Amino acid sequence: MSRILVLYHSQEYGNTHKMAVAVAEGATASGADVTLINTNEERLDIDRYRTFDAVALGSPDYFGYIAGTLKVFLDDWYIARKASDAGLTGKSIGLFYSHGGGGAVREPLEKLFGRLGTQVGETIESVGSPNEGILEACRTLAGRASPRRRALRKQHST
Repeated sequence: MSRILVLYHSQEYGNTHKMAVAVAEGATASGADVTLINTNEERLDIDRYRTFDAVALGSPDYFGYIAGTLKVFLDDWYIARKASDAGLTGKSIGLFYSHGGGGAVREPLEKLFGRLGTQVGETIESVGSPNEGILEACRTLAGRASPRRRALRKQHST
């Protein structure tokens, strides 16, 4: 069974949280063991991060940048990677974000989190509260990130 982490920041409006829950629902439906962590409520221990096969990351747009708590995660990841990159790199990653009209966070989100592994699917954007189409895209994203599903696709293509 794949272990998928959904790591996100959500605070004021809960839009990124709604997207994260949809990602977790999709991952669970694909047979994954899912852990959902809001960095506004909990700081992820980097050694725990090493145990996941894939990760979906979500942030609101804060002045064209990712939420500070996700930057703290990246700082922890960077420091730990200097000692050993075991379990820190090569993961499948999915990305999602919400904003109130700017959306400039997309570029730093993709650039920064691209260091963790290979992005699967498109980055999912929600302007304000996510509608059902966006939530369905989030559910689908989780299936793409599953290492088991990627392995099955690879077997069928050879």
